[in-house]
Amino acid sequence: MIKKPIVIVTEKPDASRRIAESLAEKGSLKKYTDENNVTYYEFGRGKKKHVVVCAVGHLFNLSPISKGGGWSYPVFDAEWKPSFEVRKESEFSKKYFDVVKKMITNGSEYVVATDYDTEGSVIGFNVLRFLADVKDGKRMKFSTLTKDELIESYSKMSTHLDFPQIEAGLTRHMLDWLWGINTTRALTLALKSQAQRGFAILSSGRVQSPTLAMLLERELEIRKFKPTPFWELQLHVKLDGQEVVANYEKDKLWKKEEADEILKTCKGKDAVVKDVKKRQYKQSPPVPFNTTDLQAEAYAQFKFSPTQTMRIAESLYQSGFISYPRSSSQKLPPSINYEKILKALAALKRYSEFVKELMKKKKLIPKEGLREDPAHPAVYPTFEVADLRKLTAQQKKLYDLIVRRFLSVFGDEATRESNTVTLDVKGKNFILVGKRTIEPGWTKYYEPYLATEELILPELKVGQIIKVLKLEELAKETQPPGRYSQGSIIKEMEKRNLGTRATRAEILQTLYDRRYILGKSIQVSKLGEAVTKALKEYSPRIVSEELTIHFEKEMDLVFNGKKKREDIVEEAKETLTDILKEFKENEKKIGKKLLEGLVEARAEERLLGTCPNCKTGELRILRSRFSNKFFVGCSNYFKCAKCGFTRAACKCKCEICGEPKGKCKCSWKDKKWYPSCQTGYPLPGGASIQATGKICEKCNTPIIQAWRKGKRPFRMCLDVNCPTKADWSKPKTVKNKSE
Repeated sequence: MIKKPIVIVTEKPDASRRIAESLAEKGSLKKYTDENNVTYYEFGRGKKKHVVVCAVGHLFNLSPISKGGGWSYPVFDAEWKPSFEVRKESEFSKKYFDVVKKMITNGSEYVVATDYDTEGSVIGFNVLRFLADVKDGKRMKFSTLTKDELIESYSKMSTHLDFPQIEAGLTRHMLDWLWGINTTRALTLALKSQAQRGFAILSSGRVQSPTLAMLLERELEIRKFKPTPFWELQLHVKLDGQEVVANYEKDKLWKKEEADEILKTCKGKDAVVKDVKKRQYKQSPPVPFNTTDLQAEAYAQFKFSPTQTMRIAESLYQSGFISYPRSSSQKLPPSINYEKILKALAALKRYSEFVKELMKKKKLIPKEGLREDPAHPAVYPTFEVADLRKLTAQQKKLYDLIVRRFLSVFGDEATRESNTVTLDVKGKNFILVGKRTIEPGWTKYYEPYLATEELILPELKVGQIIKVLKLEELAKETQPPGRYSQGSIIKEMEKRNLGTRATRAEILQTLYDRRYILGKSIQVSKLGEAVTKALKEYSPRIVSEELTIHFEKEMDLVFNGKKKREDIVEEAKETLTDILKEFKENEKKIGKKLLEGLVEARAEERLLGTCPNCKTGELRILRSRFSNKFFVGCSNYFKCAKCGFTRAACKCKCEICGEPKGKCKCSWKDKKWYPSCQTGYPLPGGASIQATGKICEKCNTPIIQAWRKGKRPFRMCLDVNCPTKADWSKPKTVKNKSE
């Protein structure tokens, strides 16, 4: 073996381990752990020594070149610095930085084996140029962390880095940094100019702000919506012992008089079968999952947020069980070896019968979508099958979803039949629709995640008389457009070309973290509304979708080699100069609107619900004057039980000096106070609190959601003596479910 090793740079600890274990020749693998518990690997392959180190994501980030203290804008000069020097939350990366720096300086050759996308490419390139002082190296490309693919990736690795991806990634980093730092500083300083104290840092971003504007647009549509009344008529009949419902041929009747007239005409009369039409139709299999489809389906089925879905999918990928989960592709190339994967999945009992059916096909041809990705195929399970007993409950759900989707794309079309029956009641037509599955095809594989409507009707003949059970007139109203869910907003962002498959979930999470949006059915907060309205009125280009999409297209041109990174960055600086000049001219007006929104937002956040004791006060989050800790108290505490005025305006006389309490000079600590309501509850220490809008059935206090940094959020009611608290202390029996 040569003295200087080949250094392989990876992105995550699990990837380091799997690459080292896969490439190491027998007996050559060595594992080292330094004093900070950072692991790296050494192994031999082809008579050459190799070292595998892990970069744990971005070891470098952009930072402004300092030109004096204090915040100001615009700021356009940036430099790459170690992440632990730039961001407090990246301090953990220093120990990895030190190991990578130590090992890479002794390298003879360098191989980048980070995720094969723009982010991974930038991570590897920065490590090489800043720590190894080289500007090129070899590149491994893989879509799964299976041993076979990693060995093939190593043997066929390219002799140069993937510079188109690097250039596109560096461009995106610079544009996002320019937009983020300048618009965030502008917003925050505008608020600071109006707020005497207690101002907040308000963030903005190149994709974040247009996404928030899109959400507010829907919110305003809902508010402006005016419901229109309409009426429906439903005919209940009995067929073969089951009660079924036929609807009047017009879905909606806009005049009550018309509905009443039909009801009067038909009530108490039998129905006659006027027409029977049967139609068979095919249902094609679904296409394979890309990132957006996976996020949307995981939310629809399990209510996993996009961020949560990607975290679970990443863990499955790192374990070698699924392919790379960040892909735009809806295609599965034959090179992934369909037959090998299916045979491996047959080892799991729940899929074995499905695999047997599919393997009887003469040729395995997947149903594919239109979207492609030059870097990776669609998301699919690998032939390194997961041991379901060792997966977490969430991993098991997502893995099952991915496996069943993979099986389904190879399935046959499903054959369904619709049976449309027209029932005549005194010349008025009611429509009864039956549906049944003739050949389930692919649906049997995907059945747990399908809501298939089945209503099998008996054979009916024209002229047959049907007994009517009842005829109902239902008064209804048109409904406003629905709010975006965490699944549908991701698909809408993709449709509008806002963000990328890798960044959309993170952008959405940032909007939640900044309290700009709330709830699973996404609602824009008062603060989010104030920020967006202020920008729309005085600096509309910050929230412009068109401008965001323009630069997305420009970055595509960089990736394709048709434009240079420097030209796009310069264009962005010129655009921002104009935007920020306009912002500066309106800074005070913007600050005033932001302050109003911040005050409303804080009041909204502190309001938890109605007091269960006095029934008239509001339970609010308050800060104690004595301990500086937060607690929940009733607003009527500040209302005097004797005179009805607030504490500051109380008309009662001071028990110490005899003067009205509003005028006396006695210390407030010495004064006696007679509050209208003394209801109060403690809050969990060191936790952020959010109202859920739900009430505990046992104690009638509001249920809150609390979370502490680095820990899973939890829900609880306010009453410490609530019977539900006793239920939590009881030991629970957990059944061990296995295959």
